[in-house]
Amino acid sequence: MSWRGSTTVSDRIFGSLPYLLPLIEVIILELKTCQKFSSCLLLDFPVIGFVLSPLRPLVQIYNIPYAGLIIFFALFFLIVRNEKISHFIRFNTMQAILLDIIIFLFSILTDVVGVIVNGGFATQTLSTTIFIGIIVAVVYSIAQSLLGRYAEIPAVSDAVYMQVR
Repeated sequence: MSWRGSTTVSDRIFGSLPYLLPLIEVIILELKTCQKFSSCLLLDFPVIGFVLSPLRPLVQIYNIPYAGLIIFFALFFLIVRNEKISHFIRFNTMQAILLDIIIFLFSILTDVVGVIVNGGFATQTLSTTIFIGIIVAVVYSIAQSLLGRYAEIPAVSDAVYMQVR
């Protein structure tokens, strides 16, 4: 759906770049869970790790203290709230930010479940489900962005439309 006018090639590329934020965050969450337990989706399926290996330098940036928080607020205030930037880019940036917030909330949930259940199978299952769900949402959103369409993710896109006018 491209209801706010046509999108240029640069809008499509810049609209897909913010989805690196939730992609990197979910990789970090999976690696954090992997360190706590013996089994990890990235270790069990080396193909996934190989496909995601070009993102390693970006994952290393998150070792800098508060880097994720700084990137989060920079995207929100410099792109989403800037009405000079096209609606398409602002929409995709806000959707990527909301996916990142979902990852943050689920990381808290995995920590709580890990404490209550004392780790193990429940935490691994929850972490793997989050990982796969976010990967699917990010791949879908990047593909739709590159095609010049608005990626419609139920509930998330509705919240984005309320924030981005």
